[in-house]
Amino acid sequence: MNVPNTITLVRTAIALFVMWLLFQPQDNMIATSTVLTALVIWGDGLDGFFARKLNQCTKLGAVLDIASDRVVEMMYWIAFAVLNWIPIWVPLLYLVRGTFVDAIRAQASEQGFSAFGEKTMMQSGLGKFLVASNFSRFTYAVAKALAFCFVILSHHSSMSSTALPQVALIMVYVSAAFCVLRGLPVIVEGRRLMQG
Repeated sequence: MNVPNTITLVRTAIALFVMWLLFQPQDNMIATSTVLTALVIWGDGLDGFFARKLNQCTKLGAVLDIASDRVVEMMYWIAFAVLNWIPIWVPLLYLVRGTFVDAIRAQASEQGFSAFGEKTMMQSGLGKFLVASNFSRFTYAVAKALAFCFVILSHHSSMSSTALPQVALIMVYVSAAFCVLRGLPVIVEGRRLMQG
């Protein structure tokens, strides 16, 4: 177990703890959940940083990172829906999109392609930009990070009469739009990998 993989697993464990905190309605739990969520999000970039910095990029690490991203993402969306903080279609959208995209990426991996980087499965310029570019990946990550933190924080008693609940919902919708926008090119371009 190397440093990046340890960070990946720890951030997943912290996210699980946040799930418990979300169901405790006290303001101090909401505040703690917001801070820990920011830490979970930061950990997603931190594991990749250490993988490159320590030259510990491995196939296992890449798989763990994607699996952790999916688990963390789905935990938040499902918890938010169960708490009736967001519409149920949001986690369903992420579930369907994630399942199909990950299945296509698994097939691409068997053929020597990766989701990102030099051997990306994306062939078109638009596909590379929407799916594999650092700009798109960063913007999507920021949209989700803001959605997660804002949705939680908007349920603090001091925020209920502010604009934050509406801003949080807007960030959820922006994140969902990005989810679709970044998933469609994988599905469209992935068809060629399924032939033969």
